[in-house]
Amino acid sequence: MNEPKKLGLLDFLTPSEAALRLLVVESLEYLPALRVLYPAAELYAVAEDAAALAAIPDALRVERQCLDYRETPLPYPRESFDILLAERCLETVVNPQDIAAGFGTFIRPTGFFLTSFTNIRYWRVLEELMSGHYRALVRRLFARPDFEILLAASFYKDVFFLPGARQDIPSELAARLKGAGFEGPNDMATEIWLVQAWRSTRAVARLKAEYTPEVRRRLVTLCRRLEYGIDPAENRAHLRALCREADITPRYLAAFTRETIVHREDFRAALTAGAGWEAYIAFLDAAWEQSEAEGGAGDEE
Repeated sequence: MNEPKKLGLLDFLTPSEAALRLLVVESLEYLPALRVLYPAAELYAVAEDAAALAAIPDALRVERQCLDYRETPLPYPRESFDILLAERCLETVVNPQDIAAGFGTFIRPTGFFLTSFTNIRYWRVLEELMSGHYRALVRRLFARPDFEILLAASFYKDVFFLPGARQDIPSELAARLKGAGFEGPNDMATEIWLVQAWRSTRAVARLKAEYTPEVRRRLVTLCRRLEYGIDPAENRAHLRALCREADITPRYLAAFTRETIVHREDFRAALTAGAGWEAYIAFLDAAWEQSEAEGGAGDEE
């Protein structure tokens, strides 16, 4: 008896009662599990197979579109979805970067893309190549570093990998391949890599989820004016009013400036030139110290 297919991309997900919007492209087998994980979500599905779409149970409450994503633009507004799931979707397209970047336009700034790919460095693939065979004639195989570069070029900011299907590499072959310069057994034993690609860094995604784009735009404008010494007294007053009006906590302001401010000492000096910011300073210093340890600022707009 065959084992059921392991839906590995679900390992990236945590259950939520939030009213999220999810789009599944071709990977219709994920829909039942996604409905369990996200009972209040709006689920959308795109597939070329009209019969497969028709077979989706009505109880799953899925909006369906029959089209070939490789040839037809998706019929949704920009930034419509919190999660877009499309397993191994870049293996059979002419230009994978175009598809990856195109998918990204439908994902909200706080959302992410879930996909997977066949690893060209998997030991069985390497073994076949060494014997003069390459069987992936109608699909692309990727190496993990190349896939990461592809996603970065497609405007994703954070990319995370999990090993999917795996099979241990024979020790003799492992030693031979390692001697030839291939990476360690974790990569060569992984047939399928699972991928989560965020539109923003995860730290910035969390910041974007807490306040409206309008509030964040006002906040980043005021912080950057202080950073560059533009009318500091006036902009301190505006910043104080915004923090009071939008209930922006010292902890949030510290995390926000960690991702947006480059000239931190200048910003700190402009902020502390006025009274009443003492509660914020301890949070700022702690957040910035952590940021220095981790490597700098992020990508908040």
